[in-house]
Amino acid sequence: QVQLVESGGGLVQPGGSLRLSCAASGRIFSINAMGWYRQAPGKERELVAVITSASRTNYADSVKGRFTISRDSAKNTVYLQMNSLKPEDTAVYYCNAVASTNSYLPSRSFWGQGTQVTVSS
Repeated sequence: QVQLVESGGGLVQPGGSLRLSCAASGRIFSINAMGWYRQAPGKERELVAVITSASRTNYADSVKGRFTISRDSAKNTVYLQMNSLKPEDTAVYYCNAVASTNSYLPSRSFWGQGTQVTVSS
């Protein structure tokens, strides 16, 4: 199995910044992509940003120009730098990894436990 541990959430004022980190550990054969999703109360979970093993990135339109995803492949860690935060960014942020645990099984999705981000004055 692959374990994902997130950190860096918290309370921040509108216009502020936070940096989320997610470290993957366990039986990792390869990681195809890592990303961040979020879920606000009463809403469905949505993609925030994703980065592939080739460092290709994709962002939700709502965060483009404000959030930056990056990856340290040597540490199996993904980061999400969040700037110019807005109250509507308030949500539980979940780390996701698409990974395989050995050479003969297909990749599957793994999830972290989530970290709360609250943007409020």
